[in-house]
Amino acid sequence: MKKVYFDSAATTQLRDEVITHIAEVLKNEYGNPSSTHSYGRSSKSLLETARKDIAKFLNVSASEIIFTSGGTEADNLILTSAVRDLGVTRIISSKIEHHAVLHTIEWLEKEHAIQIDFVKLDDCGHVDYEHLKELLVNTSHKTLVSLMHVNNEVGNILELKKVALLCKEYDALFHSDTVQSVGHFELDFSEIPIDFAAAAAHKFHGPKGAGFAFIRKNSGLRSLIHGGQQERGLRAGTEAVYAIAGMSEALKLSYQNLEEERNYIIGLKNYFKEQLSNTIPNLKFNGSCDDNARSTYTLLNVCLPITPEKAMLLLFQLDLKGIACSKGSACQSGAEGGSHVLKAFLSEEDMKKPSLRFSFSSFNTKEDVDYVVDVLKDYIENGI
Repeated sequence: MKKVYFDSAATTQLRDEVITHIAEVLKNEYGNPSSTHSYGRSSKSLLETARKDIAKFLNVSASEIIFTSGGTEADNLILTSAVRDLGVTRIISSKIEHHAVLHTIEWLEKEHAIQIDFVKLDDCGHVDYEHLKELLVNTSHKTLVSLMHVNNEVGNILELKKVALLCKEYDALFHSDTVQSVGHFELDFSEIPIDFAAAAAHKFHGPKGAGFAFIRKNSGLRSLIHGGQQERGLRAGTEAVYAIAGMSEALKLSYQNLEEERNYIIGLKNYFKEQLSNTIPNLKFNGSCDDNARSTYTLLNVCLPITPEKAMLLLFQLDLKGIACSKGSACQSGAEGGSHVLKAFLSEEDMKKPSLRFSFSSFNTKEDVDYVVDVLKDYIENGI
């Protein structure tokens, strides 16, 4: 049976070079980076080199990179500390954020009585920038805006610099979940006046369990996890040196190969769009995922014209055929009620139909696309 992995927005395949690098660190650099002997100093040196390398790709100071276990921890650290330590009493966000943000601000609303406002979205799920400006103008609260750069389900791209400048104009803090964009888009935080961002290694062919928070210098944020002075006092706990080294190596390779791999994946996505449109009548693309100028090149989210009965078994049948993709994000795959992202802007009629997210990497081929389209066509026409 052919195996096709079209779920890179959930997690990516590790590059061989990253696996080799991690293995070398695991074998040779086992000292605790907080220890003062030679073994510890060697691990510490590796850690700080990784920090500097990651900072270089974002054009920020190394001291502004704080290592975490991933994007969710980074989002929690930033949002919770902003309320607890910076006096934030109001958060502006959107209803299509990742649950790492939505569930955190819901908790903050309940536990700290902060005000939550959601910016309006257009019919494709893009932020209404005029409404965001209205929300920023009409407040006496200390405000933080939290809007993701690239949506993990439909791929919509936020105009990051535009929002950052708007927040600066109205004296609001700006946090963005950049988990789906770091390693896939050039980001220069010296040119974009963003205050906080989150990233995860496993989204750009690095290991799971490693990520980082970008925290602008002198922000005033304090630790969420207590116990030690690691990560400049912002994240207690012995650092996973091997995973951080793997993350740094993965990010380096992602940016070294960015133009070549992006062009390849754009071609693959365009081919997938064409094959789907030509093969499956009445298929729809959700959000702006079919518009490469307004959506990431790394995914397609499609609404399929099939009956509810067939929809119930769709993912199961695809899995039996060796095809990995997502119905909504992998982080909520066990949840009922459908995608909160699609619910925010799709019609009731389209919400009754199954929507699938196919997300790609340079490891995929046109043969993968042909196989998936053939399987979908056969299932839609003939069933099991």
